[in-house]
Amino acid sequence: MADRGAVPEVIWARPERTGRGPKPAYTRDDIAAAAVRIADAQGLDAVSMRHVAAELGCGTMSLYNYVPRKEDLYELMVDAVSAEHVPWEPSADWRADLLRVARETRALMHRHPWLPRLMSPAYGFSPHALRYLEHCLACLDPLEARYGTKLELIAMVNGIVTTYVRNELDTAERVRALPWSETEENAVRGAYLGRRIASGAYPRMARAFAEDPGPVDLEEVFERALGRVLDAYAPR
Repeated sequence: MADRGAVPEVIWARPERTGRGPKPAYTRDDIAAAAVRIADAQGLDAVSMRHVAAELGCGTMSLYNYVPRKEDLYELMVDAVSAEHVPWEPSADWRADLLRVARETRALMHRHPWLPRLMSPAYGFSPHALRYLEHCLACLDPLEARYGTKLELIAMVNGIVTTYVRNELDTAERVRALPWSETEENAVRGAYLGRRIASGAYPRMARAFAEDPGPVDLEEVFERALGRVLDAYAPR
């Protein structure tokens, strides 16, 4: 149960370290970097105040002087990897620029596979996240639309990228857990699906497979899905 006496606060509005004493031994950047290293190597579930403190070589309780809550630690992590978005000069083609941003975001999530789990509006206004949003809005300067609409578009693109990457990561994790090869798995499932389609119980699916029986190009699907969203926001 939440503490009803607690007061909401933002980690970025707090001083770097609470309490008196000597100069702090660590910065938020140090703490965030340690947490990111753990998450990259062992997954998000391995990130704990105790584990981060051990990575830094300090006591767990002393870490709370810098980061009062685990949710704050997550926010520091999201902000730290958001710094990998390096702004570039927009080309004046808002559609191409936003596609480029989407590709970079997808690559960022693959470098940090835990990131999709932490994608939340609550963590969207940290210093580096704000810089990212400002860059996206700069890319959309040529688009004649209200800023509310532009922010909606950015959220839609981020949502698609996050969902797509989650599926990619989940699929890769499932494949790694297989006691046989992915080729063998796909062959068995493909044969089963072929028998079901041939039964006549799924005529529309049969027509769909007859129309395009080839393998799906996931890169093309990614680009096409984003392109359709961007088309929906283009001036008519």
